[in-house]
Amino acid sequence: MSAKIKQLFISKNVVTETKIFDGGVLVDENGVIEKIVSRNEALRIIKESRQSVEVIDGGELAIMAGVVDSHVHVNEPGRTAWEGFRTATNAAAAGGITTIVDMPLNSIPPTTTLENLKVKASSANGNVYVDVGFWGGVIVGNQDSLQDLVDAGVVGFKCFLCPSGVDEFPNVGVEDLKKAFQALEGTGSVLAFHAELEDDTPCVAKKKAQDPEDYNTYLESRPPKMELDAISLINNFVKTTDVRVHIVHVSSANVVPLLVEARQARLAASHPAWRGGVTAETCHHYLSLSAEEIPKGHSEYKCAPPIREKDNKEKLWAHLLKDDLDMVVSDHSPCTPELKCKNNLEAWGGISSVQFGLSLFWTQAHSRGLDLKAISKYLCSGPAHLCGLEKQKGALKPGLDADIILFDPNETFVVSSNIIRHKNKLTPYIGKELRGVVKKTYLRGKLIYSDGDIIGEPKGRLLLKKLKI
Repeated sequence: MSAKIKQLFISKNVVTETKIFDGGVLVDENGVIEKIVSRNEALRIIKESRQSVEVIDGGELAIMAGVVDSHVHVNEPGRTAWEGFRTATNAAAAGGITTIVDMPLNSIPPTTTLENLKVKASSANGNVYVDVGFWGGVIVGNQDSLQDLVDAGVVGFKCFLCPSGVDEFPNVGVEDLKKAFQALEGTGSVLAFHAELEDDTPCVAKKKAQDPEDYNTYLESRPPKMELDAISLINNFVKTTDVRVHIVHVSSANVVPLLVEARQARLAASHPAWRGGVTAETCHHYLSLSAEEIPKGHSEYKCAPPIREKDNKEKLWAHLLKDDLDMVVSDHSPCTPELKCKNNLEAWGGISSVQFGLSLFWTQAHSRGLDLKAISKYLCSGPAHLCGLEKQKGALKPGLDADIILFDPNETFVVSSNIIRHKNKLTPYIGKELRGVVKKTYLRGKLIYSDGDIIGEPKGRLLLKKLKI
């Protein structure tokens, strides 16, 4: 295909956040969406094009915006044996994800200074099959580095209110948060929280006398109170700052009303940011799995906060469908196999799922009677807004990148290790049948994945401002 030819994607099922219709998406010569068209207009364009438009006919396959996964741990450099940019973005492309946003920890160095960001960006440069954005990190004592990271183009900042699991990314306390909020005031950036708060005696230590291979031992070590206490602390800051606040991986449905209350207060005060600058995500594992089904000694299910009971899962779905929660992401956090030992208290806490997030969500959403618009809303538009990418990514709209997938919502498949593209293959989804298969993935109009194969060399870009690496 010539580099200077337009494309017309057509299907009986073009999916946006608000409608599903028979029509098409016209893409200009630079890989930007020019126009969303009806079937009749698409036929007119084809008739008048005189071969100046490449037609991609999806038939009855859904044509949708590429997924934006705003919570992915790539771990490169430093822990590249856990995951790397090539393998993570290869898996993302196969899963219909056209943009990932890398979390600031689990790599060495963590993304807590401008120099550290340059190191990470150098590792990613030329090695990404999809576009990649970056979170910065807030740790003890790095408040003077935050403005430089904002200027470099990080999408926001992540902090922990409890130990992160890696020494180079320590959790912060109240005084550290005061300094961080002060540094971020007026920048338009967002501070995202791992919202668990321990009391004076760490919960894990209390449970060591019980069977560590029993998942309930781990579950009881991180009760919903940890999330409730953390949200209460965060809400105290929300009342006194205009900085956008985001809660990552909400696992307990009990905390959601507190978040709604904080959001409504911001909206009542006419806060200009999307959703009043108070947003929250949940993850595919919290919406797909439940504690009752987790077998003994299988720490591939371990994550923090933990997967909770089935009743809690259904409450999370209810909150999502009321728009109390804003998006669904993977929190893809892999490790090497030996770190996933049978001891649930000692095993690494993280679930690998970036390749299967779209199918995991659709499997559950379809069973609840939802249509494909839910994917566009919670997996594409929501994360794009969080990361300030809504004018570039996350929707089929004129002026946005032509990040497009062709998706079969009816085909099913069984997850097996031989189809997994991320570096380490251990995941709780092996053996599970999922609904929905990505047939083709396009990044800015360029085909990067087709029917089981990655096409060509990495074509992804780093979503940063001018940064010398």
